[in-house]
Amino acid sequence: MVSKRFAHLAAFLVVLGTLSTSFAFPGMQVPNRALLRRQPQGEGSGSSQGGGGPVEGVDPPPPPGPPTFTGTKLVNDADHPWQPLRPGDIRGPCPGLNTLASHGYLPRDGVATPAQIITATQEGFNFENNAAIVATYLGHLLNGNLVTDLLSIGGLTPKTGPPPPPPAHAGGLNVHGTFEGDAGMTRGDEFFGDNHSFNQTLFDKLVDFSNRYGGGFYNLTVAGELRYSRIQDSLATNPEFQFRNVRFITAYGETVFPINLFVDGRQTERKLSMDDAAAFFRDMKFPDDFHRSSVPASNENAAQVLAAHPWSPGFNADNQVNNYVEDPTSADFEHPCRLYEFVVGAVQELYPNPTGILRRNLIKNLHYWYQGVNVNFGGCPELFPYGQL
Repeated sequence: MVSKRFAHLAAFLVVLGTLSTSFAFPGMQVPNRALLRRQPQGEGSGSSQGGGGPVEGVDPPPPPGPPTFTGTKLVNDADHPWQPLRPGDIRGPCPGLNTLASHGYLPRDGVATPAQIITATQEGFNFENNAAIVATYLGHLLNGNLVTDLLSIGGLTPKTGPPPPPPAHAGGLNVHGTFEGDAGMTRGDEFFGDNHSFNQTLFDKLVDFSNRYGGGFYNLTVAGELRYSRIQDSLATNPEFQFRNVRFITAYGETVFPINLFVDGRQTERKLSMDDAAAFFRDMKFPDDFHRSSVPASNENAAQVLAAHPWSPGFNADNQVNNYVEDPTSADFEHPCRLYEFVVGAVQELYPNPTGILRRNLIKNLHYWYQGVNVNFGGCPELFPYGQL
């Protein structure tokens, strides 16, 4: 039986995601030290941020609370028209965030503050406040610029400000193994070269499974079958396949986001048409006359996806395909505090000796994230790797 903790843990993590490598937001999956291997290195990576030196920093505000009105409403409206990408605009692995940027709920260039992301996901999708806080600060701590309080929803960009000291990177949500992960629904594994662009072949598979199991619609039955199939795909073809810690959690949540967040809020049956799926995943736009969810939502019913084909966290060992080894130390739905401890450890490896503004902002952002974690997990002692203010 899936415990109540599963519902809490799944319901808060994958936000924006499918918001992960496939639907909207992604998931850290590798052991801490592996996190340091593939960070994009921009010019000037030895920035003075590490010493809290001359870079002018932003004092990060607390996360926004829930909006006053949390019912359905028209969100593809005259104030938020879809616009095509301009030169230099950034998009990434999360169709939900991409859509919000293309409609102006987020800055259209794809660089935003955590507060802007939380507000946009609530306004555009009626994403539940606490889930938005947890997912956003997770991505920001691992992939954002903590001094300037800016995060790229795609790749590395100078728009977020001077880079932090290595091994930190501020590389945005495209960075593999921190927030983006393997076995995505409409995005390929990083091993094959592109982990963030829309993948027509994978979308065709989503359509095929929707026709086979959902009568032409994406629903919970389809989600369970497609999630399991994508795990098997990566296991058999990706020698570096990782499916543990954050990625294990988010993978099951991201499969239900399209049902909970991409279906028009006036619709009583929670099933996504293929035309609407293409609008979000491929075109990064709301369907015509789209109304957001009628209630605050995140990844409700993720337990049903896991129950369809129970699976354990693990990875392909020894750089070999079809060599899946379970990881009993990984965070899972029964051990949520492992996830909190894992992420805090990863942040420490990215920022081993921060001082000045960077240290202050790390302390604040870690606490903002913990506030959300504590609501959903409960019982995890707060960690203070950089002390308290």
